[in-house]
Amino acid sequence: MLRVYGPGCDGSVIDAHAQRIPDEATWIDLEEPTREEEALVERCISVDVPTQAEMAEIEPSSRLYEQNGALYMTVSALRGVDERHPTTTPIGFVLASNRLVTIRYATPKPVRNFESHARRDPDLVRDGPTALVRLLDTIIDRLADEIEHVSERMEELSQQIFQEQQDQRRIPAERLTKLLTSIGRNQTLLTKIRYSAVSTLRMLSFFAGSNLVHDEKQKEVRHHVASLTTDVTSLGEHATFLSDSLTFLLDASLGLISIEQNAAMKLFSWAAVVFLPPTLIAGIFGMNFHHMPELNWRFGYPISLVLMLVSAVGPYLYFKKRGWI
Repeated sequence: MLRVYGPGCDGSVIDAHAQRIPDEATWIDLEEPTREEEALVERCISVDVPTQAEMAEIEPSSRLYEQNGALYMTVSALRGVDERHPTTTPIGFVLASNRLVTIRYATPKPVRNFESHARRDPDLVRDGPTALVRLLDTIIDRLADEIEHVSERMEELSQQIFQEQQDQRRIPAERLTKLLTSIGRNQTLLTKIRYSAVSTLRMLSFFAGSNLVHDEKQKEVRHHVASLTTDVTSLGEHATFLSDSLTFLLDASLGLISIEQNAAMKLFSWAAVVFLPPTLIAGIFGMNFHHMPELNWRFGYPISLVLMLVSAVGPYLYFKKRGWI
């Protein structure tokens, strides 16, 4: 699908067999384009439209380059967070003269939001460079929002793990599984955020070094790019900090598991020690050999019971006094 935005263009869909693209269109958005739509853009804008395979390349030379006066840039945008399957999708940007062409095979939430804003406020896409930095601003804002949500969820996880009361820190297996799953999901989301932030930062660095940005007429765009670079750098550092904190929470959760296991083994250990002497006594006097003088004792049975009780209570009191149980 091919949509155009700009003064006098509010997201109109252009037919692939059209003769031309409106001159007032400053942002040309290709969503899952057909070969005919790509050919129309290439003919009217005089640029090559990158294919999906070319945008999937990770080498900077394939993602960031200049050709025939046009800037070709690809950024990995975050998507799928609301569906609980976060991933990244490449978005290609071709900045030629005063027009911006975007190529994408998915629709991340920031792009949908920017589309609606561009329809209401055409000044956001008054020219190609302005449309580019405004769209990147929306993508970076989305990353910031997701980092904030991850931080809030980490606070909840921390409260679940580090309860004030010892009994409250004993997490049942079902809750523990849910806790570890939540930690893993947040770590996966942070990984995707960091990847998107690094990709965006590389693109901004390339864009900031281009001749177009250093043009005297693009002073506002140049300042905006510098601000976005600072923002995305801070987001990357914050995401790294949160990732380290999640690793700490994971280690703490596993530590709680070890404590519970050790407590269970400790219980079985002292229980075995307490009940071993009575069992030994019962085993000795339970033998049925013919020549056992104890079989003729008048008070042998009550004495054995008392002896078994003393042998069980004695170790228990000793362990209790030492604070082992």
